[in-house]
Amino acid sequence: MTAADAPGDPAALPDASPTTPQRAPWKGWAAVLAVALAIFCLITSELLPVGLLTPVGDAFRVSDGAAGLMVTVPGLVAGLCAPLVTVGAGRLDRRLVLCALIALTAAANLAAALAPGFAVLLAARLLVGVGVGGFWALAGGLAVRLVPQRDVGRATALVFGGVPTASVLGVPAGTLLGELAGWRVAFGAVGVLGLLALAALILLLPPLPPTREVTFRALPALLSGNRGVRAGVVVTFLVVTGQFAAYTFVRPVLQDVSGIDAAYVSTLLLGYGVAGVVGNFLAGARDAYRAVLVISTALTVVLGLIATLPGAVAGTALLLAWGLAYGGVSVSVQGWMIKAAPTAAEAATSLMVAMFNLAIAAGALAGGFAVDGIGAPAAPLMGAALMLLAAVTVTLTVTVRMPRATAADQ
Repeated sequence: MTAADAPGDPAALPDASPTTPQRAPWKGWAAVLAVALAIFCLITSELLPVGLLTPVGDAFRVSDGAAGLMVTVPGLVAGLCAPLVTVGAGRLDRRLVLCALIALTAAANLAAALAPGFAVLLAARLLVGVGVGGFWALAGGLAVRLVPQRDVGRATALVFGGVPTASVLGVPAGTLLGELAGWRVAFGAVGVLGLLALAALILLLPPLPPTREVTFRALPALLSGNRGVRAGVVVTFLVVTGQFAAYTFVRPVLQDVSGIDAAYVSTLLLGYGVAGVVGNFLAGARDAYRAVLVISTALTVVLGLIATLPGAVAGTALLLAWGLAYGGVSVSVQGWMIKAAPTAAEAATSLMVAMFNLAIAAGALAGGFAVDGIGAPAAPLMGAALMLLAAVTVTLTVTVRMPRATAADQ
């Protein structure tokens, strides 16, 4: 393995090292909280239609399948826009770009609330995808610039805590609001939340000049020249595809395999989400490479068992273990990319975010074919197989040949 191939070696892609501004510690943590709030708003915006498909479909007289485009469209757009926005940001101050992206998302949600037709609503959802993909790509590696090096792991976990928290609190709250006051009010409320996040970013985020200008030529160069980034992109695809092949169909699996009554599924999924929040913070304090290996191995076992082991007690325990393990994925793969390309964090993160969002769509599609062709248990079994491939990939290309973790990564 050459020096250019060595993951984590700054020579893998020449760049100026990101520096942490000399500011009062509380200001750095306040900025981290502002970014976490924005991430919470973005993920809530992306996933909110999951709980509103039927009322939106009824309002515009479209099928649930067509209404599902409200989730599919922003996911695909986010995957495409992650590298596009990163390159397009050029030499602009990242604070300005992040504020513009959260403002765009807030405006898109308000437009969705006022949409006169389904086509306008889908156009608004497309803009949400731009905001999600662009913001995540630029914000994922900000912790290293906001807090001291020793706190980067915890700060990154806090930023990505917005992802599982949106699933646990944001989406259920939006769904409840939609049931009580109507789906338009739910979209409007998330739009207002976006404006609050915008205010927090304006007040708390310091100027963030780019450490380098990312170009389209730099992205393939990073993939070809940095083994760690290549492995991280592959592992991200395998883990996230496996997750959404299984999780998209978790309800029929719990009912058909575990024998859990439909009335309890929503409560159990809330428990899954809470476990995910815990898993996020547990993984954030660990070495990223090791965390991904543990997570992919654990999910291989859990998904294999939940597909084959009957009984409500077993199904409940396995679902909570599933949430705990998968909750650490976002922060761990982000930490992987930062560690593999510390001087090209934005470019590496944009590749990860693109693959992450495209894998969501790929997983749901593949799982659907498996369920239609074989049955509900096929979805988690497919997920388990992909998780096993991810664990093997980590073992073969990372654990043996990557450098030992530093104290800052623990």
